Amino acid sequence: MKTAKSPALVPVPTVPEPDPRPPRRLFIELERVTVSYGKGPSATQALAEISLQAEEGDFIALVGPSGCGKSTILKLVGDLLKASGGHVFVAGREVGAQDVRIGMAFQNPTLLPWLSIRDNVMLPLKIVQPFRAEWKRKRHGEYRDRAEALLAKVGLGGFGGKYPWQLSGGMQQRASLCRALIHEPNLLLLDEPFGALDQFTREELWDILQTLWIDGKPTVLLVTHDLRESAFLANRIVVMSARPGRILVDEPVGFARPRTLDTTYQPGFTNLTHKLRTLIVEARTAAGGTP
Repeated sequence: MKTAKSPALVPVPTVPEPDPRPPRRLFIELERVTVSYGKGPSATQALAEISLQAEEGDFIALVGPSGCGKSTILKLVGDLLKASGGHVFVAGREVGAQDVRIGMAFQNPTLLPWLSIRDNVMLPLKIVQPFRAEWKRKRHGEYRDRAEALLAKVGLGGFGGKYPWQLSGGMQQRASLCRALIHEPNLLLLDEPFGALDQFTREELWDILQTLWIDGKPTVLLVTHDLRESAFLANRIVVMSARPGRILVDEPVGFARPRTLDTTYQPGFTNLTHKLRTLIVEARTAAGGTP
């Protein structure tokens, strides 16, 4: 007696689970951008056909020899400088085509000495839409509370009524970070914001900035000469050549967040900073600089 054969098992195609995370969009794009200062034979070429992309929420550190064009890139993205050639796109449009809320912090805090720390922090709310439209109605209530909450988050609770000259350099830089973030920017441009501070204060502010970025996820471009700082804060590090600036390496940084000072002593961290230093020394040497 013959038995019926069992039907062959046909594998059922599996449908991949949908990614619960919203798709990230391209936020910054530099397309074959060049920048030259001056005209004719005396012109100085600062950037030589830079192409760079950043997705929404990226934290990119720009490192390289002095004069390689790091700050020039910040000025291009912030619409403070026009490219000599190529195109600069921010939020999907060429710079100037639509409003993008930008926060900026520099090596010097640039706080206004006649205003209290609280009023310095609130300045963007007085200037930037849509906050400006409600400035008169909210400046003594909601906006004041917003400033005080942000100051407390960076360790300056109770200092809102002080003036810049009454605070240390590190405290002023904390207030400067608050001013850069109070209007909830979607783009944060940082030009060596901790370069003038001592090592202990810098490391403390790294942790504060990391927390602020995790909370708000703005797209960040950071110019720094501190390789440990770049590896601690960024999720990508762009190494540039000596002038005219070119991108040599676009290095991902995969260390888990939140990062701590212990992270900076791990072998992978020290290997990364050593690799970056080697690339920059080679770039300087190739350009005729001091190794």
